[in-house]
Amino acid sequence: MAKRIEFTKNTPNAKRGGNKFERLSKKSPKKRNWLKKIGFFFLYLIGLSLFSVVFLKFFPVYFTPTMASRKIDALLEGKPSKIYSQWTPYKDLDKNVAIAVIASEDQAFPDHHGFDFDAMWGAVRHNLKGKKIRGASTISQQVAKNVFLWQGRSYVRKGLEVYFTFLIELIWGKERILEVYLNVAETGPMTFGAEAACRRFYGHSGAEISTSEAARIAAVLPSPNRFSIENPSAYVRKRTSAIQRQMRGLGGTKYLRNL
Repeated sequence: MAKRIEFTKNTPNAKRGGNKFERLSKKSPKKRNWLKKIGFFFLYLIGLSLFSVVFLKFFPVYFTPTMASRKIDALLEGKPSKIYSQWTPYKDLDKNVAIAVIASEDQAFPDHHGFDFDAMWGAVRHNLKGKKIRGASTISQQVAKNVFLWQGRSYVRKGLEVYFTFLIELIWGKERILEVYLNVAETGPMTFGAEAACRRFYGHSGAEISTSEAARIAAVLPSPNRFSIENPSAYVRKRTSAIQRQMRGLGGTKYLRNL
């Protein structure tokens, strides 16, 4: 008959594995540490994003990821890589440019909170019909993308765009959003902002711009590297006239009082 062996704390090589729950409890501190690290990482990103948005509420936006991307592409392709951009405060810009981009890009700008859901739903219905894909980004969304994010289409970037749009609507306000848009929007090859466009393509400052010139800048915004301010195509001229009519329909620069 085999001798029964009793294992005690003093027994050599005694296996004290414990039950399943005890083994899991031994691993849980490591898991909790990783969760803490991930949590602190996301808190750091949120804090950094908040700091960036607050900082850029008061300071000019001289350079954006979009500018960097265009410059890198030009260097890789061996093309001229000089960036044309000149920050100009909102008060020094002719308000015809402001009303022109609103008439062209986002007529509900003074009223929405960053997202034009009616336009978004209209774009969805349009795209579901199999027609040419049409977007519905507001001026606020375009500013969030151009200043804080990268170009391209992905769910991650779109989600971040929603987040930054919410922040700038909350922290910046409409006038600051419009001011930044008028300074960072791509208006031509390697050209950003209304002031740079006026000086490069019209030969004068943004303070001297006419209604038709402002409307022409707005007319090329959907595709500034395809359409030209300096040598407008028939399509750009037609679109310019349509934008001028919309500017008058909105009440001209008086519409900006709603900001």
